[in-house]
Amino acid sequence: MIRSMTGFGRGHYANSEREYTVEIKSVNHKYTDVNIRIPYILSFLEEKIKKKVLEKIERGKIDIVITFVNNSDLGKKITINQSLAKMYIEELRKLKEYNNIMDDISIMKIARLPDVLNISQDDNSDIFWDELNIALEEALSNLLESKELEGRKLSEDMLNRLDVIHNNILNISNYSTGLIEQYVVKLKDRIKEMLQTDIVDEARISQEVVLYADKTSIEEEITRLNSHILQFKELLQSESIKKVGKKLDFIIQEMNREVNTIGSKSNCLEITNLVIELKTELEDVREQVQNIE
Repeated sequence: MIRSMTGFGRGHYANSEREYTVEIKSVNHKYTDVNIRIPYILSFLEEKIKKKVLEKIERGKIDIVITFVNNSDLGKKITINQSLAKMYIEELRKLKEYNNIMDDISIMKIARLPDVLNISQDDNSDIFWDELNIALEEALSNLLESKELEGRKLSEDMLNRLDVIHNNILNISNYSTGLIEQYVVKLKDRIKEMLQTDIVDEARISQEVVLYADKTSIEEEITRLNSHILQFKELLQSESIKKVGKKLDFIIQEMNREVNTIGSKSNCLEITNLVIELKTELEDVREQVQNIE
């Protein structure tokens, strides 16, 4: 079953100390484009997240937003720059002795001085990934469900349009069947009118009819159109989703080419009108195909 490139999924995981929320939005795009907004403390997991998403999604513009609340000391590391603190203390003592001021050098005041106390990121990648992955899996599952639901709607719409296209092709085929006979009658009438005689050279008529039939025949185009419709339906109902959107887009291009050829060969107003209807339906199908993964 086909999947739409449009969808949304949300996942959440929380324990007594940490909370993760993952939101994934996907829209149609010619290629695969993954953008991740993630807190700095989890940024080292960005490539893992991207790899996991690309294992599930074939194509589309994917925006991922991750929020993280950390009420534990996990991932936090506090360090004190002992050398810098010592230099601060020595200089402050010199200042105190030189200016004869009261000694007011406390640990807390030293810790507040620039670059003495540093909070850095500790390496707890396995714990963070295991917890975040729970929320990510849930978000991906909801996203795929959303994409499949939209894909079913697209498939139903396109199958209905393909039925309309097929009926129009049948009508074009029916109209084209009688064109040769009509041409023969018109040709004989014109010859009789021009030469003012009821005697007609049947051999010459036969040659003209063969040339006309070869020039205006649309049997090959109709056969190929019917074949393309069958291929299109098979892809829509296929279990595989690999590059389905690109394959369907190619088939639509080929169908448009055949319809254009029929239009250029047509000398029949009814066929011309049906060709216009065909092109309108094919354009609507093409727009739907642009949303297929």
